[in-house]
Order: sequence, then C-alpha cells, then structure tokens
Amino acid sequence: MDDTFYMQLALDLAKRGIGFTSPNPVVGAVVVKNGEIVGKGYHRKAGGAHAEANAIKNAGELTEGATLFVNLEPCNHSGRTPPCTRSIVEAGIRRVVAAMPDPNPDVEGEGIAYLRDKGLDVSLGICEEDARKLNEAFIKYVKTKRPFVTVKCAMTLDGRIATKSGDSKWITGEEARSFVHEMRHASDAIMVGVNTVKKDNPRLTTRLGDQKDADPKRVILDTHLTIPEDATILQIESDSVTMVITGTGDSDAAKVEKQSRLEQMGALVLQSPLQNGLLAWDPLMARLGGMGITSLMIEGGSRVIGSALQAGIVDKIVFFYAPKILGGDDGYPVTKGPGPDSIDQSLRIKDMRVRKFGQDIMIEGYVDNTTGVHNV
Repeated sequence: MDDTFYMQLALDLAKRGIGFTSPNPVVGAVVVKNGEIVGKGYHRKAGGAHAEANAIKNAGELTEGATLFVNLEPCNHSGRTPPCTRSIVEAGIRRVVAAMPDPNPDVEGEGIAYLRDKGLDVSLGICEEDARKLNEAFIKYVKTKRPFVTVKCAMTLDGRIATKSGDSKWITGEEARSFVHEMRHASDAIMVGVNTVKKDNPRLTTRLGDQKDADPKRVILDTHLTIPEDATILQIESDSVTMVITGTGDSDAAKVEKQSRLEQMGALVLQSPLQNGLLAWDPLMARLGGMGITSLMIEGGSRVIGSALQAGIVDKIVFFYAPKILGGDDGYPVTKGPGPDSIDQSLRIKDMRVRKFGQDIMIEGYVDNTTGVHNV
C-alpha cells in the first residue's frame, strides 16, 4: 500500500475546508480496503462532523479491517462532536496512518495512545511537512493563543507599493490579485492602517468569482479614530465584521460620539493600549487571539508593516514583485519607521519559495524572529 499516495489524497481533501473550519484545523480522511478507496471525507466547517466521521460514513459497511489515512491525529476528546477515536474503533478499522500528532499540548498523543491501546496499528509522520504547512496557523494558535501573522505586499522591482500620489492600482496583474483573494479566503482577519483606508478606500472582501468564499474579519488600526464615516469598508454588506482598533486614554467627547456612530453603522470599535504613540502589538495580538482569530493577514500600509516586523509578531511574508520600476525616491516604500544600523541586524527570511503569476513574481518565506532588531 502506498501510504504517501493516500495521504496526499487526504491532504487534498483537507484543503476543501480552507476558510470554513477556523478555529479548527483543516482535515481530510481516506478509507482504503484491499487497495481500493472505499470512503472519503473532510471537515467542512467548525462545529460540523470531523473528517474521520465523514469518511467512515461514506465508506458504510466497508470499514471492517480497512486503513484510515488522515492528516492529523484523530481527536480523543469530546467537544461539539464526539471523539473520532471511538468512531474509528467502532467502525472496525484496523490501521490508522496520521501525518502528524495533534499540536495542542493539552491533548497531543492521546488519540494515538488510545488507538494503540485498542489494538490498532498506528503509523505517524507520513507527509508530515506538508501537513504542518497546511495547518501552520492552527499549530501556532493552539500553542500560543495568538494568530499566525502573514504580511502580504505588492511592489515594483524598486520596492515601492505606491507612487508619491498614493496611486497603487494596479501594481500586479490579475493572476496575482486573484491569488490574494484566495489568501483572504483562507485568513480569519485582514488588517490595514487607517491611512490605507483613506487613500485606497478598500473593501477588503474575498472575491473568487464562481467559487464559494468566506469574507475575513476586517481590522483597521486607527489610533485616534479618524476613519471617514463614508468609507466603503463601513458600508459593505458582509457576513463578517469590521473592527476598528483605537487607542486607550483618548476619550474626548467628539471621539466618544464618533465611536457611537460607528457602532450604530455595525462596526466593532475596540480600545487597545498604546506604545510610543502607536497601538502596541503584544496586547493587540493577545486580544485578537482571545476572539478566536487564528490567522491574520496584514495588507498595509508601510508604517503598519514596518511596525509589525519591528515588533517581531510576523510569522510569514508573501511579497509580490511586478516587472515595473518607478525610478524615483518619492514613492511609498514597503516599510516605514526606524531600521537597524547594520546589515547583520536585518531580519532573516527562511524556507523561501518562489512562484510566478503571469509576469509577477511571488516570494514567500518565514520570518526568523531570532534575528534582527525588535522594538517590542
């Protein structure tokens, strides 16, 4: 039996749940008997049946003596659904192949131990690297209760995200922009600074054409609550909320009245502590994590991106480079704010991957937060 082949099928099934399962992981499962696939399933949404239960149901009476492939250790605890380990044993499955253990330190290994105690043959670690990447946001969240943070940015070859007038439509082509909507669909929340709202008047919604998609929560950093009340982001109809994060300790009558008006428009206005005149990242990440936000994508602008990188809260970068050069030094750079004095203090990016979308190049990598200078 080709364990890798069937695990890749389970991983492909798991991807169908992207954007719909948070704060749960995305999980797929395949039931194989006598070399044939007899059942398939995936976790469709939080609160719904888990992948293993769906695959077992799909297999029907053919589960006796079969092998179950799943990209995450089956759960051994009750939540909104019963333990998957019990369902596996009751179905008569004799072997379980899991890509990785449950990363939750409170339950890690319990499902595997239970299945082995019941006499099942359990294998672990098949396609583990792929499985960890697929659920990287879930892994960080269950360990830290803070969101996995990605910075997404589109720029010219000379590192500008907009001209001196603020024009940025469009730096990248349609293929790259379409992929960004897939990234939004996969994210619990998108974050921008209030200056981006003023200059670009974005919607920050997901638009995947004919595909079913999910809008992320929209998070606006607005220290002094200066967001225009006619901003599109406050007017759109969406199943997801717009959150405006403003600073504490600034409660004059005008700001209180504006907060009330924004809340009447449907926005959620939250106050958060300041640090050096800007919203402090550490308490804000704890607050967002406490709201169940497992993944956060920062889309701009320069000061927000620079501040987030300096604070050491960014896990991943996704930079799109278009084959264009502004040629001046007066456009908007990717980051603003103080940088290091020497190159050896730079943040390092590891595990980089390069992809091409039309004529645009995407560089994806992970921030090594053990390097560089951070002003936390």
